[in-house]
Amino acid sequence: MKAYSKPTSRFRWVVAALFFLAYMVAGADRANIGVVVPFIKQEYHLSNTDIGALASLFYLTYALVQIPSGYLFSKYGIRKLLTGSLVVTSLATLLIGFTTSVLQLKLARALLGAAEGPINIGIVSIINRWFPPSEKGLATGIFMSSIKFAPAFVPPLCAYIVHLYGWREVFYLFAVPGFFVAILWWWLVKDDPADSRHCSASELQYIQGTQGAGQQVIRPMVRIPQWVDTLIRSRDTKPLADSKSILLSWNVWACAIGYFLMVGITYSIMTWIPTYLITVKQYSIMKMGMVAAAPWVGAIIGNLLGGWLSDRVFDKRRKPAMLISSLSTVIMMYVLLNSPSDPALLAAVFLLAGILLNIGYSTFLVYPMGLATKEKVPFAASVVNTGGSLGGAFAPFVVGLLLDSFSWDYVFGFLGICSLITFAVVLTMIEPRAEVANVSQFKTDVEPSLPPIPHGKF
Repeated sequence: MKAYSKPTSRFRWVVAALFFLAYMVAGADRANIGVVVPFIKQEYHLSNTDIGALASLFYLTYALVQIPSGYLFSKYGIRKLLTGSLVVTSLATLLIGFTTSVLQLKLARALLGAAEGPINIGIVSIINRWFPPSEKGLATGIFMSSIKFAPAFVPPLCAYIVHLYGWREVFYLFAVPGFFVAILWWWLVKDDPADSRHCSASELQYIQGTQGAGQQVIRPMVRIPQWVDTLIRSRDTKPLADSKSILLSWNVWACAIGYFLMVGITYSIMTWIPTYLITVKQYSIMKMGMVAAAPWVGAIIGNLLGGWLSDRVFDKRRKPAMLISSLSTVIMMYVLLNSPSDPALLAAVFLLAGILLNIGYSTFLVYPMGLATKEKVPFAASVVNTGGSLGGAFAPFVVGLLLDSFSWDYVFGFLGICSLITFAVVLTMIEPRAEVANVSQFKTDVEPSLPPIPHGKF
């Protein structure tokens, strides 16, 4: 376990604030459709299956650009492509408001998916370069909580805009922030912290793990029992260093399958819960906006809690959080089969469901950082995120089909089965760890008898 002194700058957390802001804006641009669905259905006379297909278009184009984006980030860097993606995302959002036909609406939504696609992989690559292993889980939790922060405030804000103006004005107003975030990103964030004038030498050393001994040791908060490592199949691994080995790795594909299912659950909720509250619970537009925000408040808590747990409690083990989320989500889907009608109680149920679903959500994107070399993390993460994007396209469409033929009980049952399959798939993955060649060099004068720690830097 390495020892670190406090860096003289903390600019990596400014970077974290910027990628939180960037992905929050992107999340708001994709989440606002869920609130205006009832009004779009009315204007264009659409069925639930039509709405499901509209939601799926976004995730299909989003998925298509994932692996090409990972390749382009690895080859040409992050800054230009990510800034351009933020600008085009805002333009696509603006176009949705100007559409006058179903075809135009579908094309604009597809463009939005293609524009947002590179943002996720770019931010994962930035986290991998700007944060040490002991902070990558928390940084990714901050990143993933941003996409959930948006739906926490989007429903009531959209409801207010619709109440005052109309559904098109939602897209006009939401298009504006992305342009400002793009300017900030171009101005402040470099691909490599070594190139940033805001990152001190000591912070760079801290990020790269090159500081010497003699300082306070960062230790895990608890000692993990051996049976936990046996359960999660903890193994010493050699990092995947080329594209072929990544594409042939079951661990990468299993992570992608699990993420496919968990993203599908999340975006089914994002797309359909507002409709559920209006049509099934008979809530007003304002009451719907308040209750629909509850699962996303829980998601923010869950992502931050999950990142902290995987870094500090599970000592950079990522699978425990995944297993907790997938199993507990099965239980919460069963609870929603018998959901209360009282808005306060239902909001509490959604809040808890959001927390539990998202404890392990961000760790699906942290996991490739332990499998691949730093140079190949964008590609490995793009494979995993392609799975997630396809899940976001698949599940909301299936929910639309179920609603046209059956009821919401079938929807919650379907989502519960998805989560149970995730639990089974994650069990088959290994928990990668790197061998520590010489732990004695990390001992300090304060703790001369510190034993070797089995899990080294990922």
